[in-house]
Amino acid sequence: MTGQRSDARRNRAHILTVAKAEVAARGAQASLEQIARVAGVGSATVRRHFPTRKALLEAVFQQRVQALCDLAHTLSGQDDSRLALLKWLRELLAYSLDARGLADALSYEPLQDEAAPDSCAATIEAAGTPLLRRAIEDQAVRADTTIHDLLTLIVGIALATEHHTDPAVQAERVFQLSVDGFSLI
Repeated sequence: MTGQRSDARRNRAHILTVAKAEVAARGAQASLEQIARVAGVGSATVRRHFPTRKALLEAVFQQRVQALCDLAHTLSGQDDSRLALLKWLRELLAYSLDARGLADALSYEPLQDEAAPDSCAATIEAAGTPLLRRAIEDQAVRADTTIHDLLTLIVGIALATEHHTDPAVQAERVFQLSVDGFSLI
């Protein structure tokens, strides 16, 4: 950004502010044309700053994703590795529900090695991996569990519950069922 003119930096910041509001209201499918209209710029200006919908969504979620990374780092020092992992996953789920569109953005990008190294998915994966690894080492989580499994679970729960009357309550219920298992045997 430092190479941009000051008016271009202001345009980008303004477009990003409008995009955050539009994504919060409409999710990942927020119209780029609507964002341009509300921001008072042309569609080409939006696309110059954010060449793809994915690039725009990455920018919208960047700050909150960083907060999730910071939380993972903080939790890595807790004694109970299982509780640390579960707390982080709950925060990821809560944010996925709160920031409509994050789960969609993560589901656009297969959670695998081809992910761009600075993408939301790769960043979240990198933050959660040490928590999972430690829980596996402590034998608090099944050894065959992968970070991809857990992120797929969170994305699935968020997408499946986001339109419920009270998505947070339903998401927590489904999350708890998945953690506890539903079998009485």
